[in-house]
Amino acid sequence: MRWRYNETVLAACTLAFLATMAARLVISPVVPQITAAFGVSNAVIGLALTGLWMAYFLAQFPSGVLADRYGERRIILIAVGGTAIASALLAFAPLFPLFVLCVIALGFAAGLHYSVATSLLTRTYDEIGAAIGVHNSGGPIAGLIVPPVAAWIGVRYGWRAAIAVGVVVAVPIFFLFARAVRPIDPRRPDQPMAERFEFEPLAELLGRPKIAFTVALAVLGDFVWQAVASFLPTFLVAYRGQSATTASLVFGGYFLVQGITGVGVGAASDRYGRDVATAGCMLLAVAGIAVLLAVPGIPAVAGAVVLLGIGLGWGGALLPRFMDHLSAAERSAGFGLVRTVYGFVGALGSVVTGALADLFGWGVSFGFLAALLALVFVALTINRAFSLGY
Repeated sequence: MRWRYNETVLAACTLAFLATMAARLVISPVVPQITAAFGVSNAVIGLALTGLWMAYFLAQFPSGVLADRYGERRIILIAVGGTAIASALLAFAPLFPLFVLCVIALGFAAGLHYSVATSLLTRTYDEIGAAIGVHNSGGPIAGLIVPPVAAWIGVRYGWRAAIAVGVVVAVPIFFLFARAVRPIDPRRPDQPMAERFEFEPLAELLGRPKIAFTVALAVLGDFVWQAVASFLPTFLVAYRGQSATTASLVFGGYFLVQGITGVGVGAASDRYGRDVATAGCMLLAVAGIAVLLAVPGIPAVAGAVVLLGIGLGWGGALLPRFMDHLSAAERSAGFGLVRTVYGFVGALGSVVTGALADLFGWGVSFGFLAALLALVFVALTINRAFSLGY
């Protein structure tokens, strides 16, 4: 079978996503070393990680506007190149305030990629479902490989060397993408960008009851996802007494499960309905956290990771809910807008979870996460039982 150019674009976008995800995921396995090196608490490092994820989601909406003006290829190159530069600065940051600034810069640079790459694939493929599914696999692949490597490097050479893994991954992918993907004409090169940021249309979209309800659910779900992505290795070390290497392998397994089962979650939402599939994800994730908190032994951890990986893959079930309530003309910018809103607020999961761990311990902090997911389940159940139409 002959290799086609559109497959080159897909492979390049997938690798670019892997690079931007890898640079963010190298931080979590070495959080204990970073807190010790700078003499800061879990709450403070959680605040830095909240800044990373807020910046990541804040970039989602304007990235699409920039791509319409300057072309997707250029923005993706800026995303990957900016990720490499921010990772390098992060690895050498001498003071914690500079470390925080570099973390935020990393989040914003990485955030320029996802929506733009999705737009590029839409322009490249007629049938975009499978293409977007392959593109999304870049994240779980990074989650499987990078955390164990970063943990090993951190133990052997220190946390700065572990952070530098983000540079090592991003630089060759930047040059590969620049060489493999051809320049593409922007969609709206002459439209003033200010027109795309007018307040009233944005506020009207977010104020629709069905959109607002879904945003609220996504905020809670993403709050938990961000907290787990930031602190699962630290939780496993501090609460369950596992080694940093083992905790990172478990962390990688969590992303592997999420990557494998994500397509199935989306298919279940198509077949059984968005609310049923999303509620099922919430129950599985609550069960996973409960097992981590209460059941000893390595088999329990393995089972919990499967439950948690499937459950926190709720995006395949919940996010199509937005598309169901957006017109075809609204879906590009509209989805970028709601993704920025729910992700920006949900990023508070890192700082709140870190603060709860400092004040009350890791058991209470992860129990709080389970309670939030249970709240989503209850809201969906009430909405469905009483046919509220949200």
